[in-house]
Amino acid sequence: MDLRVFTEPQQGATYDTLLRVARAAEDLGYDAFFRSDHYLHMGSVDGLPGPTDAWTTLAGLARETRRIRLGTLMTAGTFRLPGVLAIQVAQVDQMSGGRVELGLGSGWYADEHTAYGIPFPKEKFGRLEEQLAIVTGLWETPVGERFTFDGTHYQLKDSPALPKPAQSPLPILIGGHGAKRTPALAARYAHEFNIPFASVADTERQFGRVRAAAEELGRAPSDLVYSNALVTCVGRTDEEVARRAAAIGREVDELKENGLAGSPAEVVERLGRYAAVGSERVYLQILDLDDLDHLELVASEVMPQLT
Repeated sequence: MDLRVFTEPQQGATYDTLLRVARAAEDLGYDAFFRSDHYLHMGSVDGLPGPTDAWTTLAGLARETRRIRLGTLMTAGTFRLPGVLAIQVAQVDQMSGGRVELGLGSGWYADEHTAYGIPFPKEKFGRLEEQLAIVTGLWETPVGERFTFDGTHYQLKDSPALPKPAQSPLPILIGGHGAKRTPALAARYAHEFNIPFASVADTERQFGRVRAAAEELGRAPSDLVYSNALVTCVGRTDEEVARRAAAIGREVDELKENGLAGSPAEVVERLGRYAAVGSERVYLQILDLDDLDHLELVASEVMPQLT
C-alpha cells in the first residue's frame, strides 16, 4: 500500500511550511505530496497568514523537489476555466519532470466563493463533466492538430491544444461519495478513484460501484487505482496520541472511529482493513504541519509493515 501526504493549507500555512513538509515527505520515502484546493479556512482556526494557491504552490514544489509526486485532492472546478487549467497543469508537469497528478472535483464550499468573488454555479456536476472532457481532450490532441468543443457550459474553437504535459497520459483522480454519476465519471476519465473520509464499509460499497461502472463501460476495473483519504494521528504512547489530537482540535476516540489514530500497530491494523476491501493507496491527512516528527514516526514504524 502506498502512503501519500495530504495537507490542508487553507487552515494556516505558508509556502515555506509546505516546502518543509514536501521535502520531509520526500526524504522519508512517502510516495507523494498532495494538497487541497481551498481559499478559505474551515472551523475555528483563523487561517493565518492566509490561503495559498494550489497550482502556484505545486509549481514551486516542482522545482524544489526531485522524486516525490505532486497533486491536488481536489482542484475545484469552479476556480478555473478548463482551458486555463489544462495549460497550468501541463506546465507544472513539465516543470516537475513528469511528476504531477490532477485531482479534479466540482467544488463545494460556497463561502470561499463569496469571500473571493468567485461564481458558484448551481449546476456544478455538468460543468465538471465538460471540464474533464476538455482537459483530457486538449492533452490528447496530437501536436499540429486542433481541438474544438461545443458544450452546454464551455465552448472552445480551433484550439492549438498546447502545451502538452510531460506525461502521457497525465494521471487524473476523481473521487467522492456519489452513488451513480461519480462512479460513471471515474470509469470514463480517471486513472485513480479516491473516497475521502469514509468507513471501511462505505469504501467497499463505493469501490464496488466504480468497478461496476468500469465494466459497464467496457473497461477493466483493475485499470484504476483505488484509494482513501483519512485523517491521521499516530503516537508511540497514548499520551503522544492525545497530544497530537489536541493540537488539531480533535478527540482521540473520534479520530480512531473516523480515521487512522493510535499506536503504529493500531494504524497498521486499520490500514489492513482498508486494504482488504481493495484500497491500494492512502492519503494521510496531516493537519499539524509543524510536527515533522509525526511524519517520521509513520515512515519508520508504519510504512515498513505495509510492503
